[in-house]
Amino acid sequence: MSDTPRFAAPIPVLRIFDVAKALEFYCEYLGFTVDWEHRFEPGLPLYAQVSRGSAVIHLSEHHGDGTPGTVVWTAVDDIHRWHAELAGKRYGYARPGPPEEGPGGPGFSVADPFGNELRFAQPD
Repeated sequence: MSDTPRFAAPIPVLRIFDVAKALEFYCEYLGFTVDWEHRFEPGLPLYAQVSRGSAVIHLSEHHGDGTPGTVVWTAVDDIHRWHAELAGKRYGYARPGPPEEGPGGPGFSVADPFGNELRFAQPD
């Protein structure tokens, strides 16, 4: 047994202001799946988990959870295939530019409807 605690990968919490727009962006456009949703009671703010592969994001309508404008960096094994998938969709609110070289390898970013920036890159 180790004296050092083991950590799991962090899960970003992103602030959302409209559930329908969030699900349209994260599920329909990015292809994430809703793993679970929680409300303390009907009519109260949503807190949900979405995922795609091993990428996990929490979405929250709760005041004080997350700050609009947050950046989430995610490694992708084939950035060009991922870009082609998104470019092939007819989503009117985001069209990422082609992958460019960056500090984490080639990548691109896309903003969600709430001003959060999702950066995707293929590490060397």
